[in-house]
Amino acid sequence: MNQTAGDPSTAAAPPTTSRPPEWLELPDGFALRRRTIEHAPQVNAAVTRNLSYLQPWMPWATIAPSLARTEEMTRLGWQLWQDGSDFLYVLERSDQPGSVLGMFGLHRRVGPGAIEIGYWIDQDHTGRSLATNGAAALTEAALGLPGIERVEIHCDEANAASAAVPRKLGYRLDRIAEAPPTAPSETGRKLIWIQQRPHC
Repeated sequence: MNQTAGDPSTAAAPPTTSRPPEWLELPDGFALRRRTIEHAPQVNAAVTRNLSYLQPWMPWATIAPSLARTEEMTRLGWQLWQDGSDFLYVLERSDQPGSVLGMFGLHRRVGPGAIEIGYWIDQDHTGRSLATNGAAALTEAALGLPGIERVEIHCDEANAASAAVPRKLGYRLDRIAEAPPTAPSETGRKLIWIQQRPHC
């Protein structure tokens, strides 16, 4: 998991007309689906049941959100998708639309020509390569967007589980950025992983 996954409030990017697919099929009967207002109750339940699991790494996971707050953030996420700056997904079983087993996002907040992937997985569904498979699908989708030359994954140096995802996908550790910790388990050393568009 990385710290801003599923949180559109940190987005700050110019609008664009290009969009990734709203549905991405993953291995083993899972999928990423564009997050909509209809997902709000399931998203709220997922965040609430995973709150203690998310708190060490997610600065926004301080208290269980009200359903009204989740609906507000979902509407914001919907608008950001329309604007072309953030693209939020829920992880679900392909045969159970509306189930929420995690959250993923593509965020245009890391400068021109680049996009960042965020993710977290329901605690009871970790260890099944869901974060890796979801990030792989989003990496491909992101590099298919016009103007995107680089995809980034950010995580704290101490978050070994999150760092394993870009490492498995062949991302390159570009640098370690020093920043004040924003969540209880952070060290203040942020790993910046990148994968660039291949050029012939």
